[in-house]
Amino acid sequence: MTTMSYAMRDSRTMLRRNLRHMQRYPSLTIMLLAQPILFLLLFAYVFGGTLGNGLGGAAVPGTGGRDAYVDYLTPAILLITVTSAVLGTAISVAQDMTEGIIARFRTMAISRSSVLTGHVVGTAIQTVIGLVVVTAVALLVGFSPTANVGEWLAVAGLLLLLTVALTWLSVAMGLAAKSVETASNTPMIFMLLPLVGSGFVPIDSMPGWLSAFAEYQPFTPVVETMRGLLFGTEIGNSGWLAVGWCVLLGALGYAWSKSLFAKERIR
Repeated sequence: MTTMSYAMRDSRTMLRRNLRHMQRYPSLTIMLLAQPILFLLLFAYVFGGTLGNGLGGAAVPGTGGRDAYVDYLTPAILLITVTSAVLGTAISVAQDMTEGIIARFRTMAISRSSVLTGHVVGTAIQTVIGLVVVTAVALLVGFSPTANVGEWLAVAGLLLLLTVALTWLSVAMGLAAKSVETASNTPMIFMLLPLVGSGFVPIDSMPGWLSAFAEYQPFTPVVETMRGLLFGTEIGNSGWLAVGWCVLLGALGYAWSKSLFAKERIR
């Protein structure tokens, strides 16, 4: 077998390990899945009527209502589904690093990169399942996109690209954390950034200093691109910015993860 074949075989083994962990400890998966659903229900049924009436460019004040707001909100909820899943990755990686299993892996004839790859692919599978469930709930509460098959595939591709990028960053955060508790807190930035963007309210409704940050932070073009694809609105350069941010964050996370893991091996 070639080196690549060994790496792929070992990555499949590590993927099976991570999937079995998800089956054995479903409470973490349920908790991470419950968070975006709770956000969706809270904003749709508690704030949706008021916020939907003031959507600015999407509707004049006094029109729109809850249904319009569910359509506006759902792309941000799909983004939060991704960020919730990658939060669990940092915790899993930190557990591996602090419980001694990595030391055992180092004594075995396996591809070192497969340990991290297993986490990344496992999270991607978990995230896809979560996105399907959250989308189904959104449709039940009134989400009504007009996208065709090609546009849905483009949304799915963007979400998968974002998942891989944020997962590599989350892996690095888990490797850098000194404890599982630290690893559970560090990636919370991924949960906060979607709240300070165009996901929940239009940027032009924010104060000037905050709207400037919201416009140029990484998650705003992702949300705007998904919204444009799902409802046929103008995307502009948001699509290129979204893909660019994903590639940049993914490359940063991958390089950081490999560097930290190499240092752990040396120690």
